[in-house]
Amino acid sequence: MRPGAPISAAPTRATSPRMPAKTGETLGRIGSLEVRMARNFKEVRKAQRLRYQVFYEEMSAIADANTLATRRDADPFDAYCDHLLVVDHASMKRNKLGRLKPEIVGTYRILRQEIADQHAGFYTAAEYDIQALIDANPGKRFMELGRSCVLKPYRNKKTVELLWHGIWAYVLRYKIDVMLGCASIEGTDPDALAGQLSFLHHNARAPEKWRVRAVKDRYIEMNRLPSDQVNAKQALRSLPPLVKGYLRLGAFIGDGAVVDPQFGTTDVLIIMPVSELNTRYVNYYGADASRYSS
Repeated sequence: MRPGAPISAAPTRATSPRMPAKTGETLGRIGSLEVRMARNFKEVRKAQRLRYQVFYEEMSAIADANTLATRRDADPFDAYCDHLLVVDHASMKRNKLGRLKPEIVGTYRILRQEIADQHAGFYTAAEYDIQALIDANPGKRFMELGRSCVLKPYRNKKTVELLWHGIWAYVLRYKIDVMLGCASIEGTDPDALAGQLSFLHHNARAPEKWRVRAVKDRYIEMNRLPSDQVNAKQALRSLPPLVKGYLRLGAFIGDGAVVDPQFGTTDVLIIMPVSELNTRYVNYYGADASRYSS
């Protein structure tokens, strides 16, 4: 569940993070679960530890020395991205001061175009030529989604709906026109993933005006099987829940996959123009993101 692949440079410790306006504001709530933005960098660190637990301990990511030492999945982008959190008020954990704090059980990392332009650009640009799409749409506001992560016991409809409720509220607040980011399929052998990649190519490939190609030296052909040789039901069943969720929302898939050996995954680009989102889901969360507002 990790949209986005690591940049090639070794991660460094993020400092002096820029926190978003209305930091910590509640965006939605279901029972004991609350979705909101991180309140401070201490909470970002907790989100990084959650990411480490899922990506490195549960999945097959390969940690470098710094990641092993800190037991946090961190990179320089964390300092200026916004961090969406799902916290469980029924699961309280003591911090270093002995105070009880609700456990962080889910997170998404968000990077708006104007913030990316002030720093190192979009993280996804290491894998896909997204600048060409941005340049072709000068009047549109882009937003990158990445580092999606949910603690295993919370991987259910309720948590996912809260995450998306928070994202939708964020999209409305900042008048975002296009969401993008990478989604990962476990495994690094494209031939072993031929069914899934070919299914995405034949059924969800972005139309020309939204098409983005993987960077030349990392491009992996997704059209590995003719459409009549793809078992659609099996391919759809094999796709990660996150990818299937994006497809239900109306997402497009970019041109070409990228193998990420560090994380043991094959990445595909997700492109979600807000104007193209499935109206059923927009109506479900509410045109004003009011469904789970507290």
